[in-house]
Amino acid sequence: MTLTETEELDAVTFEVLKNAFVTAVDLMSEQIMRTCYSFVIYARDFSSALCDAAGNTVMQGSADIAVHVGTLHFQCKAVLEEFGSDIHPGDVFAINDPYRGGTHFNDVSFIRPIFVGERIIGYAQNKGHWADIGGTVPGSFDVNAKEHFGEGLRITPIRVFSRGKLLHDVAQLLVSNTRSPYISMGDLNAQSEATAVCEREILRLVDRYGVETVVTAMEAAQGYVERLVRHRLTELPRGVWETVDYLDSDPARPEGLIPIKIKMTIDGDGIHYDLRGSAPAVATFLNSGYGTTHSALYAGTKTFFPDVPLNSGFYRVVTAEIGEEGTVVNAGWPYAVTGFCSGPYEKLMNGIFEIWSEVMPERAMACAFNLEYLLVGGKDARTPERPYFMWYDWMAGGWGARHNRDGSEATSPLFGAGLAVQPVEGQERLSPVLTSEHRIVPDSGGPGRQRGGCGLEKGGTLTDCHATVMSYCCDRARSVTWGILGGLPSVPHGVWMNRGTEDEKFLGATFSGVPVVPGDAFVRPSAGGGGLGDPLTRDPAAVLEDVIDGYVTLDRARIDYGVLIHPVDPELDQYELDVIGTERTRRCIAGKRADWLRTDPHEVAARYRSGELDMLDLVRQYGVIVDWGTGELHENTTRQYRDLLHRRSEAHWER
Repeated sequence: MTLTETEELDAVTFEVLKNAFVTAVDLMSEQIMRTCYSFVIYARDFSSALCDAAGNTVMQGSADIAVHVGTLHFQCKAVLEEFGSDIHPGDVFAINDPYRGGTHFNDVSFIRPIFVGERIIGYAQNKGHWADIGGTVPGSFDVNAKEHFGEGLRITPIRVFSRGKLLHDVAQLLVSNTRSPYISMGDLNAQSEATAVCEREILRLVDRYGVETVVTAMEAAQGYVERLVRHRLTELPRGVWETVDYLDSDPARPEGLIPIKIKMTIDGDGIHYDLRGSAPAVATFLNSGYGTTHSALYAGTKTFFPDVPLNSGFYRVVTAEIGEEGTVVNAGWPYAVTGFCSGPYEKLMNGIFEIWSEVMPERAMACAFNLEYLLVGGKDARTPERPYFMWYDWMAGGWGARHNRDGSEATSPLFGAGLAVQPVEGQERLSPVLTSEHRIVPDSGGPGRQRGGCGLEKGGTLTDCHATVMSYCCDRARSVTWGILGGLPSVPHGVWMNRGTEDEKFLGATFSGVPVVPGDAFVRPSAGGGGLGDPLTRDPAAVLEDVIDGYVTLDRARIDYGVLIHPVDPELDQYELDVIGTERTRRCIAGKRADWLRTDPHEVAARYRSGELDMLDLVRQYGVIVDWGTGELHENTTRQYRDLLHRRSEAHWER
């Protein structure tokens, strides 16, 4: 798009139409919120967009989920490739295919062409997460799936409405492959009709401004974003940056972290990512398809350009070489990919954060907590009919510390910054699961000059259920949320069952189909964010405030920050800062901490098993990773984890 072409629109008309496109998409979203049947979609696990006649994204809404927006243009283009000229007014198409640019099978998109006469000028699209799409476990999140056949129904581009008429047989086929056909049919209708709201708004603009003006504005909006980003790049250094992040493991390989490698180049042509060298696809569902991998690159980069709208103009500047199919970042059919969101997606985003923290140090940010889903599904025995239920939960957590301030506490995951925490009252009404606790976890924020934001802990107890199983999609039980520039890690993820009883068991951060019965109790934390800067340089007064606020305990203030604080009257938040003792303790820690990272890991693991050391001692002081339930040392993982601590933390400590 050239400046001359843009000047066909006067500045005022361009701004009016650009913002009107956002409004049209937001109205589509509001319609979904008011008519959806699924509690998951009601908690804002959906996104919408307006695409042009070629399928390019013109505008997203103001509260959409990052991963969805970055894939909607791929799915719109897939529909165009499939149906070509066989598209008519009143048609609505459905697609969820991760191998055609989608996310995972639960995310079902509906796409409606917008006609003016016989001409298509654009497409209205929305994507919503269906609570179940079939597969081997309720909720369709089977960690053990190696191929997509165990993950649920794959919807290649398919026509659901033809010239305004619902194709009942097609719709029935789709919803009958889910565990909740009634809810799925409700969402199908809600999403399809929502696209009509966007269509109505665009046609209203056509009536007022004319079709050519609206079409020109669609392209101008993309050109505007492209020019804006390219201009910003002229103010940044050119060069090449590299980093690596990890998945916890691959069940088909020996114990050890699974690398996701990122190289970024800024040159005269834009921003280019190269992911070649990342690991082969893993034998679980923590793989990413090409659409979601590109989305992670878009979303991670966009974080450092917060004022720039996101549309296909942005995608013209950000390009990628993701390598051949068969890797963890470009899995391809038929590799299982449902868990990409907790796997490569947020690893890519956080790795990009680390790279851009070097390019834009004034916006530096450490690693954020990992997206996690806990699913409990089975038969609801509270009624004689015993219908299927899906208790489908995700948590907020802590984001990484930033250049000049602490990380955000209890914030939505990177994957979906627009996600809302599901209301406990609604969950308890819909499912036989009673929430027992939901609180901020002290000491979960990674220590640093700036502290990582704190995560949460949530627990529940099964009540009247039958034939029920639990599944968990996460990661970072071993590749713990990390700090940068001397900052320390957060806490490992994972689910504990019946903690504090004789039946206590650590289930880990990825599992599926674990049988549960009434009375079983579970609890899991979300991690906090990583720290930024040497924690021994944090202002002791700030540590004192953290203790008063309940973000840091007295013990970890001493161990992690070297700050000695004496309680005077904790009920009145009265504490005394020991200035002399703090100086002495910090000198002692500074002299010993490099040696701690070289302590024999077998000795450290034995001290953990004996109770002498705890989980935070291992991940922050000694750099040792074990099975958090049994205390068994993970030797390969520990070696890799220590290498990361040396690079991201120790190398930046003051001597």
